[in-house]
Amino acid sequence: MTAKTPWKRDCIDCPLLHCEGLRPLDKDQLKFMQGFKQGEFQIEKGTQSLVQGSISPHVYTLLEGVLFRYRILEDGRRQIVNFVFPGDLIGLQGALDDPLLHGCEALTPATLCVFSRDRMVELFAEQPKLGFDLTWLAAKEEAALEEHLVSIGRRTAKERMVFLALFLIERAAATGLDKKGVFPISITQSQISDTLGLSLVHTNRTLQALRKLKLVNWTVNSISIPDVDVAREFSHYEGSGSGVRPYI
Repeated sequence: MTAKTPWKRDCIDCPLLHCEGLRPLDKDQLKFMQGFKQGEFQIEKGTQSLVQGSISPHVYTLLEGVLFRYRILEDGRRQIVNFVFPGDLIGLQGALDDPLLHGCEALTPATLCVFSRDRMVELFAEQPKLGFDLTWLAAKEEAALEEHLVSIGRRTAKERMVFLALFLIERAAATGLDKKGVFPISITQSQISDTLGLSLVHTNRTLQALRKLKLVNWTVNSISIPDVDVAREFSHYEGSGSGVRPYI
């Protein structure tokens, strides 16, 4: 992972504490996490924070920015399996000491909090509530993957794209990344194609069709949805559930 010089800021200054969509840690948990974390890294857009096939000794919490997880086949084809927002964990999906089956790339400049994988047992032993939160995050990730699998397998191209737009905007709103209903993010048509299992030509045509139907306005720099209720009904989107998310 290419990164700038690591540092270790106080957990009381963590940017996630001020995120309305995340449940803040209490004083006891903050004190524990201050000694548990190894430090932080800043990475640039396009940087691989996790490399498929490598063995990572670390687990990370995303503090700032947006990443995506992907899997590359032997012939070079890529499938983007999910997007990572502030408060989400990465690296937990790999089994201990086994090569990672996926990689993770930064969609924007990002900051990650670093933990030693070997100390995760310590987290469960000394802070069982945080251990439960970690398990909850893993279960939530699995649920999101199930939704994306159903989307690719059963939704039409237009429904898939509207569903993805709703998912991204919902997560952006929950983590303070949207601006008045607009998610300012640059996601290329190639990345959309790799997420939805569509060709580039089909992706381009679908984007244009949705713009004409006024369902989704997806540009090179932002995503917005004119009428969320109509978009939800069109794509059969149920959302990720209400309430705040935990983080470690």
